[in-house]
Amino acid sequence: MEFDPIFLSRVQFAFVISFHVLFPAFTVGLASWIAVLETLWWKTDREIYIRLSQFWTKIFAVSFGMGVVSGIVMSFQFGTNWSLFADASANILGPLLAYEVLTAFFLEATFLGILLFGRNRVPRPLHVFASYMVALGTLISTFWILSANSWMQTPAGFIYEEGRFFVDSWIEAIFNPSFPYRLTHMVAGTMLTTAFVVSGVSALYLLQNRFQEHARIGLSMGMGMIAVVAPLQIFLGDLHGLNTLEHQPVKVAAMEGHWETQRGQPAILFAIPDAENETNRFEIGIPNLGSLILTHEWEGEVQGLREWAAEDRPPVAPVFYAFRIMVFIGFLMLAVGIISLYLRYRGRLYDTPWFLKLCVGCIPIGFIAIMAGWFTTEIGRQPWIIYDFMRTEDAVSPGISGGNVITSLAVFFIAYAIVFGAGVYYLSRLINKGPEHPTTGHPLRGARRPLSVADRFDEED
Repeated sequence: MEFDPIFLSRVQFAFVISFHVLFPAFTVGLASWIAVLETLWWKTDREIYIRLSQFWTKIFAVSFGMGVVSGIVMSFQFGTNWSLFADASANILGPLLAYEVLTAFFLEATFLGILLFGRNRVPRPLHVFASYMVALGTLISTFWILSANSWMQTPAGFIYEEGRFFVDSWIEAIFNPSFPYRLTHMVAGTMLTTAFVVSGVSALYLLQNRFQEHARIGLSMGMGMIAVVAPLQIFLGDLHGLNTLEHQPVKVAAMEGHWETQRGQPAILFAIPDAENETNRFEIGIPNLGSLILTHEWEGEVQGLREWAAEDRPPVAPVFYAFRIMVFIGFLMLAVGIISLYLRYRGRLYDTPWFLKLCVGCIPIGFIAIMAGWFTTEIGRQPWIIYDFMRTEDAVSPGISGGNVITSLAVFFIAYAIVFGAGVYYLSRLINKGPEHPTTGHPLRGARRPLSVADRFDEED
């Protein structure tokens, strides 16, 4: 049996990056929140903020470590599976990725040590400063990674000669046309992801009647972030969509499921795209709303997929569905934020069981939304690896066999299942244990835990 090395290399990279993106999606926002907690501790001298900071710093450290491991594996694939792409783009993407290591990774690694182990060893202002440097490092890392990815989507500031890209203007290459929109959209997404995790864990503690003071602060701050950032994220998403329509209209056509170019395009809520027959089955849509969203005109003209040859279109179904998952979660986040404002106004934010259960159920939705967004972005760019210049099929390493790729994919799958399974298990243990005393490391007094079966028998006796 012959295996397609191009398809399998794409699957392998998608598998690895899908794991990797989960951790920056969480740690970028979490680092900023830890910096806020450290500042509150410095300004108010309240021990509660130390406890919260220490608790979430442990979770950050584990997540950061798993993100580093998955990122290293991902970078090696440029040489093993995508050597032609690496050779063609090295003059631009090589420095961008190197800047990320030099300006972000070393900064994070250095000050994370102070944040983790310097609580009682360095002056308080230095410890707070370390938290800011870790947060800044995560944002700088996001800057360079998004710049490199955005350049692949909307390449600029280069000269293309003999199959290679050479820098013509670093300013134009770094700040390429889609970069500002992708950066702000991604950073807002990481903040929402962290806010839902913090809110969900805090709601869980409230339902379990544990760590009440910690949980109230976490839920209040998390929901405050959601109430502000969720509507902002929808606005940023609209700007990002308009930018994509300008530079990658075929991707937008796939996202929206539009096959025909027409005025007054509908907003398709649900459909089953049929690429073979170039149509949608079981389509449910709202007339003219698609044009209104994309062009801000009721009768605005929007191009359909038939404007491009079949070989120049992305796979429609995965882009179509991933985009809808992302949008649905975005409006769910907005709804949760609005409900939290109402409950806060009524003084019932901390003691409404159905809402607390909703918060617990929403813990993973930020991760799902970011994954759906990445699938929309990356699959929607196909068949190009560098948009309009280099096709994915021309980027794979020559001579690589499908058997080799499927073997390495199987090894990655097993290794990731072990490493990340252990990591998730340890994170769940940390969350179940909860905050500890800032100096002794023992569980806090009065921090109730759910009674086990043995505990219940002891009480009955």
